[in-house]
Amino acid sequence: MEAAHEPRTLILVSLAAEPRHGHSIMLDVEDFSGVRLGPGTLYGALQRLERDGLIEAVPTSDRRQPYRLTAAGAQALIGRVERYTAVVTVARHRLGAP
Repeated sequence: MEAAHEPRTLILVSLAAEPRHGHSIMLDVEDFSGVRLGPGTLYGALQRLERDGLIEAVPTSDRRQPYRLTAAGAQALIGRVERYTAVVTVARHRLGAP
């Protein structure tokens, strides 16, 4: 899987819009990236992101557990976007593309 399609990055991008539960994250990620995250990949990545303090569970009375981006998660996502942007800029330059 390409770096920009790394599951943790895709999940952070999805949660940057609004809090979502797992199934909603899977649908959103597939919609904006074309990447289908399987349940094992998704929920394993959610556990690691939560453990690392990049996302947090939102209190709910529903059976579905929503998550939201933390301030640290937003900063991590900004850093990833900046790195990807730098790589894309170099690639475009080397290809002679606008």
